[in-house]
Amino acid sequence: MIPATTVVISDPELLAKLASSDGLIVFRGPDGQTVRFAEPVPQGHLPNGIKSPFTDVEIEEARKRPDSGITLAEFWEKMNRGEWK
Repeated sequence: MIPATTVVISDPELLAKLASSDGLIVFRGPDGQTVRFAEPVPQGHLPNGIKSPFTDVEIEEARKRPDSGITLAEFWEKMNRGEWK
């Protein structure tokens, strides 16, 4: 899993700009230098270029089963090791 950095924003104007963005976001410092890029990803969707290791059929079958037999922590360990393809 890719680590995340959380940044809390309290400036209402900046929050509105970020919330309304539908394209690439470029963060720049006071000197105009680019600090970082970000691409908005709609809730429930994967970022561009990322493909799910599961087929739609596998996901649907998993939804029908009440319990997979492993904990969520075990699942993520297997994902990180590349065991779920």
